[in-house]
Amino acid sequence: MTMRILVTSFGPFPGASYNPTPELVRRLAALRRPAFAEVALIPYVFDVSYGAVDRDLPRLLAAHRPNALLMFGLAQRTRHVRVETRARNAVTQLWPDAAHTRVRKRAIVGDSAALTFGPHTSRLLRAALGTGVDARLSRDAGSYLCNYLSWRGIEATCRDGGPAVAAFIHVPLVARPGVSRLAGRPHRITMDELVDTGEAILLEIVAQTRRAAFA
Repeated sequence: MTMRILVTSFGPFPGASYNPTPELVRRLAALRRPAFAEVALIPYVFDVSYGAVDRDLPRLLAAHRPNALLMFGLAQRTRHVRVETRARNAVTQLWPDAAHTRVRKRAIVGDSAALTFGPHTSRLLRAALGTGVDARLSRDAGSYLCNYLSWRGIEATCRDGGPAVAAFIHVPLVARPGVSRLAGRPHRITMDELVDTGEAILLEIVAQTRRAAFA
């Protein structure tokens, strides 16, 4: 049976006219490796809005019934790859989303402090570190759309028929294709390195999903 993995990214958003995650996901979905011979990679780019996540994620889950969900987002202020370990029950009221929506509540739901992705995040970190990049576990996915999608993704794993494994990876800003420097300074991670790291994480997601199938 073919394993299905939904691999998502976000488009540009206020304050980030360039988001490298769609290109990262596009290149990951185009990989042709023996390890992916029986794996269907389903790429998707979310608009950076709460409405888009609430509309599109349930639709994608129902249409594709993925066995795993791997999500990528941009963390402009960090220079390393962040493997998120949890989603906080928090929504920012400071910044509107790309649809100019300002939320009126500070929490996603009313009865929980946080949701965790699970112990597999440590294995994802080891996979990332194995490619030579600076990667770290993170307990704070922020309070914007990345955290919101993380929350909804973890919720999906708790439902019957939902993905067995979910993960959210924050990546640093890299130069646009064809540009060697960022704002006059050398960047620390290149897009090619991000793709290598994303591939290693994806391979570990495949392994973790197969383990879950036989648990």
